Parts: sequence; C-alpha cells; structure tokens
Amino acid sequence: MLVITRREGEEVVIGDPRNPVGVVRIAGIRGDRVRLAFDFPREVDVHRREIALQILAEDQSEDAAAVNAGAS
Repeated sequence: MLVITRREGEEVVIGDPRNPVGVVRIAGIRGDRVRLAFDFPREVDVHRREIALQILAEDQSEDAAAVNAGAS
C-alpha cells in the first residue's frame, strides 16, 4: 500500500503520466473529513468500500442461486 501526503487541491495521477487511467484530487478538508474528487473514464468503476463489498455479496448470492438451480 502506498501512503502519501497531499494538501487541498493537490492531485495523484493513477497510471502512466502520459496517458493516465485517472486522477484523484483532494477537493477539500474540513476537520477530520476529506473530500476526494475522482476523474476516471466512465468505463472504470469507482466504489466506496462498503458498496464494493455489497456488490460482491450480491454476486456471491446470485452465483449460489445459479448453482442450486442447476442442481435441481
């Protein structure tokens, strides 16, 4: 894991700097809250961790249902 320090308005380039996959910018800092701005192509999914885990759980439920349906 890479840990870096950035100030408000500064950015992190993801991928090759000549053709980046995307950019993450520190949009704002207030107290203990940090606002991030993500600039990625539409085809790149960006999710909060809790949403990503929910998607994975739903996929596993669907996979299990498909396996059970095939066993009948």
